[in-house]
Amino acid sequence: MAESVYDFTETEMSGAPLDLSQYRGQVLLIVNTASNCGLAPQFKGLEELYQKYQQEGLVVLGLPSNQFHQEKADDDETHDYCQRHYGVTFPMTKRVMVNGDDADPLFTYLKQAAGHGRIKWNFTKFLIGRDGRVLERYAPTTRPATFEAAIRDALADRSED
Repeated sequence: MAESVYDFTETEMSGAPLDLSQYRGQVLLIVNTASNCGLAPQFKGLEELYQKYQQEGLVVLGLPSNQFHQEKADDDETHDYCQRHYGVTFPMTKRVMVNGDDADPLFTYLKQAAGHGRIKWNFTKFLIGRDGRVLERYAPTTRPATFEAAIRDALADRSED
């Protein structure tokens, strides 16, 4: 069993490996995204948080998923759409599965660490502390701005394992 998110590697949309250990000591907001979802306007709020707090150590990480059949045809189209419509500059990965036998290991870990089961929909959000452990899981309909105080608190906590 993984001890923190730092034990995982994803794949950037460019195809390059994305070792989450590079974010050690930072606060992460990990989100399963979908461009065609009715909740896609949350990209704007996620980007606003990223721009506002990245210098303090916040990293928003988007992991597109077509698990609920609401993602673009391919990763390039997803990338272009997110940049063009929402100005997304935070890191995004190649698409992943979030549930079932083929679930990405990171999401299996996040669900267990948060003490919750299945991802019910796109834009489930996980706030990760500087120690790499899950602080909170937010429902898909929870707008990013509503937990800005929790992000500030996590950024203020300078303790690490």
